[in-house]
Amino acid sequence: MRYTIRTVLHPFVAGAVAALLGMHGIASRAADTAPPAMPPITAPTAGVYHLDKSHASLLLRVSHMGFSTYTTRFSRFDASLTFDPNDIPASKLEATIESASLAMDAAPKMCLDIVKGPQLLDTAKYPQIVFRSEKIRMTGAKTFEIAGTLALHGVTRPLVLTATYNGGYGGMPNMDPHARIGFSAHGAFKRSDFGMGFGVPAPGSTMGVGDLIDVTIEAEFSGPALKAAAGKSH
Repeated sequence: MRYTIRTVLHPFVAGAVAALLGMHGIASRAADTAPPAMPPITAPTAGVYHLDKSHASLLLRVSHMGFSTYTTRFSRFDASLTFDPNDIPASKLEATIESASLAMDAAPKMCLDIVKGPQLLDTAKYPQIVFRSEKIRMTGAKTFEIAGTLALHGVTRPLVLTATYNGGYGGMPNMDPHARIGFSAHGAFKRSDFGMGFGVPAPGSTMGVGDLIDVTIEAEFSGPALKAAAGKSH
């Protein structure tokens, strides 16, 4: 009887041992093919940074008859930034927007003609919108205000953006050989201050398109090359 039990159990024991050995082999092979460790992340360096258009958005929000907050965007814009993470107030920013790139998904042609025509943006006459920084004031460890001027529809007026520096790195060999930094920003202005009062609701009414334009910006910038990658194209 004992011999029978040992005989029956023997295949199971052998199978278990083989399975354990097989699992050990799989684990060993997995360890051999594991991806290399991520390189150490270095701090971004001071210098000139340019907008990474594939990681940037410029959204506008405005009241539509008081029924909803219509959200739209500009799809073509660029920016150049002189930046030192250790001296943010010394930064300089210039951003340029193509006014005709205002995207209004599913809007009827009549609305597009009004918004881009002489009654509002008049994109043929004023093809660019430009923001230039003049002064930066820190409000926290990584938050600040950007005071500058907005040139829109032939009018230039002051505009203040509130912004947050989200961090960055000095580059990553074989992946992103340039420094990278990111920001979130917000601002608001009255379109009537720039000579675009068409459709603004009468006092005490919401029937029309709101005067106040709310602006939200998310942006990443690519900057100086890693020292080891200097001279190489990206």
